[in-house]
Formats: sequence, structure tokens, C-alpha cells
Amino acid sequence: MTSIPDLVPVLQTLLTTTADQAGRDSGLIQRVRAFTGASFVQTLVFGWLANPDATLANLAQTAAIRGVPVSAQAIADRFSPASATCLAHVLTIAIQQSIVAAAPADLAVFRRFTGVVLIDGSVIGLPAALAVAFPGSANQRGSHAGLKLGVGLDLVTGRLDGPCLRAARPHDRLLPMQDQPVAAGAIRLADLGFFDLAVLAALDAQQAYWLTRVQSGTVVMDTQGNRLDLVSLLRQRCKRTLDLPVLLGVAERLPCRLLGERVPRAVADARRQRLRDEARRRGQPVSARGLALAAWTIRVTNVPMEGLSVAEAMVLGRVRWQIELLFKLWKSHGKIDAWRSAKPWRVLTEVYAKLLALVIQHWVLVVTSWHEAERSLVKGAQAVRLHAGYLAAVFDDATQVAAALASIARSITAGGRINRRRKWPNTCQLLQAAAA
Repeated sequence: MTSIPDLVPVLQTLLTTTADQAGRDSGLIQRVRAFTGASFVQTLVFGWLANPDATLANLAQTAAIRGVPVSAQAIADRFSPASATCLAHVLTIAIQQSIVAAAPADLAVFRRFTGVVLIDGSVIGLPAALAVAFPGSANQRGSHAGLKLGVGLDLVTGRLDGPCLRAARPHDRLLPMQDQPVAAGAIRLADLGFFDLAVLAALDAQQAYWLTRVQSGTVVMDTQGNRLDLVSLLRQRCKRTLDLPVLLGVAERLPCRLLGERVPRAVADARRQRLRDEARRRGQPVSARGLALAAWTIRVTNVPMEGLSVAEAMVLGRVRWQIELLFKLWKSHGKIDAWRSAKPWRVLTEVYAKLLALVIQHWVLVVTSWHEAERSLVKGAQAVRLHAGYLAAVFDDATQVAAALASIARSITAGGRINRRRKWPNTCQLLQAAAA
């Protein structure tokens, strides 16, 4: 468990010693005039942490807070391949700080696992001038360049893995977290972009658990090796729920449980409409099998029956969306995919700086509020932004930095809980109800 006093030296070392070295190594700082590597990185990180829409004038104000009186133009003149390299290096060092973790939140379902690990990827479109270094993916409409973020998040402790940065074009399965080991007793949740029977078998060998949807075309067999028709099976045996031992894959024959739950008619109809819309967009016919399977939620898992009921598994399957909410927080609130300039190196420097700011924001949320099951990441992020200027002003004093983090913790305690809902319960409520 990482405490506020533990985090302070991590932050100070990263944004001083590490940033100074990165400034020299990148060639950004060749001789000290106004900026050092540390003061330049701090200006961008604290400036965009406080206000993701900050102008150059706003950044100059942040620089002044850090004791560097420079003009907005002086900051603009610093954006270059060297500034991008400098920020990328500090970000790389930051994401290696996977020691930042909290005490587990008090949720009964989570207590059965040593971790609940979510993995996913998200793409940021970049200016076309960066296409050589960061070629865009085929499904990026009109974009020739893009950056893919690969992220792992342990919901139990808040530990962040990544963001690992790659060009947007390669498939999600090629991201580093796809093959990273998962601790024994932890469970991994990932979308179909990461579905790979060899990876699931490796997790099984590590005594780790997994819960996932089934990739279309995957052969499902009964325990005697007979192929199963999922549509016929579900129609015959899943009026409400299904829990059946099966084998996955012709060659792999991976033993697991097939879980099914019939969904309300309105939900099935909405799924079918999305399938039709997607088929129309791609210019392809709608799969009759896909339309039929829309009547059920289907999962496979290697968690034993006594460790996870069907109802709990269905709720846990929804937990995977928490990493989508993290990406939404970073994009909608942290504005990692928005900038005020078309100059490619300024854009890339801003992306790296904002990502670094958001990694730091996540660490602060971990040490101040992750132990609260009903925490709101959005409200927590608002509290961090409100204190960003304060952090910048006192950053040289470890005692005052700790006091600023304690103030953030009090702010989140006072107004940082997620709203409970009757009609549409939030994920925390669903997890509490499933284990009741």
C-alpha cells in the first residue's frame, strides 16, 4: 500500500532529477538560461493538469509560479523534436512506477481475487506529419497518423500498467500487456480484441483467472469433445441462466465454464440494431447467428463454480467498462486528444505532457481515495485539478506537497463519491448486490 508520504518523493524525483536528466539527454537543455529540464516539464505538467485547455499564456503563468518568468512565445519556441523526446522519456520512467497501489476497497466479489486486472487500448489521432513514426490504423477515418495507448488497471489496488505507447496501426493483441503475467489468484478482464486461446491457456498455467466473451468462430465443445451449436444450446437450456463445463478450441481444448444469461427483449432488440448498423457501415450482410445470440449475454471463465456465480460473473463482466471510463476521463476531461496548434512537435509534446499529468493524477487518486468503493474518478479528478496550482507553488517542499495531497483527500471525502441510483444502479451497487 502506497501512502501520501510514500508518493511525495516519487513525484519530486520524477519531476526534478529525472526531468533534468531527460532535458539534457534529449538536447532540449544545452545550456541553462531560463528553463531547466525540470522547470520545463513541471510547467507543462502542472499547467495542463490544472487546465487541459491551457493557452501558452496560461502556461507562462504556471512557469512563473515555478520561479521561471518567461513569455508565452518563449514556451512556444521550446516545442520541438527534443521537447517531445524529453517528455516521452519522463513519461516512460513514470509508467515504470507500478509500485503505486492502494489498500483494496471493501467489495466482497473483489476479496475472492488477488487482483481484478483490466486491459484495453485506445487511439489518439495525430497530425499527418507524424505518420512515419506513428502510422494510423485502417479504421481511423481520414487520419494518417495515430498513437495507441495500451493500459492495464488493477481495480483492487488501483495499480496502473502503462500507458504503453505504440503506433496506432498494429492490432491490440500486439500491445505489451497482452502477454504480461497476471498474479496467481487474480482475474483478467479484456475485450474481444485481446481474445487468444494461447494467452488464456498461459494464464491458466499461471494459476490466474480470466472472464471473457467468446470470439466468433471459436469452437466450443462439451467435455467429451463434441461440438456445440451455441444458438441451439442456449435456446434449449438457457431460459434464464446457463452454467456448463465446456472445452474451447479444436487444438487447445481449454477447459472452462460457459455462462449464459437471457436478456430482456428490449436489450436484445437494441443489440440487433447495433449489429445491423455496423453491418451497414461495413457494407456486409448481417450474421443470422449474431442476431440470434443477441438474446443472451455469454461469457466463458476458468473461475470454479464455487468462486463465482453466474450472476456475479455477469456483473463482473460489466466491470471491464471501468477502463473505458478511464479512457473517457483522460479524453473528455484530460483532453489528451485535443490541442490548440497544428504544429506536429508541439502537438506530440502536449500529448506526452498531458499523459504524464494524468498518470500523476491517477497516482494521487490511488493514495487519496482508491480504498473507497464508491469513489468517483470524475469528481476525484476535479479535486486534483483544483489543487494543481497549489501543488506547483509548493512543489519544492516535501512537507507542503504532502499537505496538498492530504487536502485533496479531504476534498474527495467530502464530495467525491459516486451518486447512488435506483433505476440504473452504478457498478459498485451492482457488485454489492451480486454478493449479497
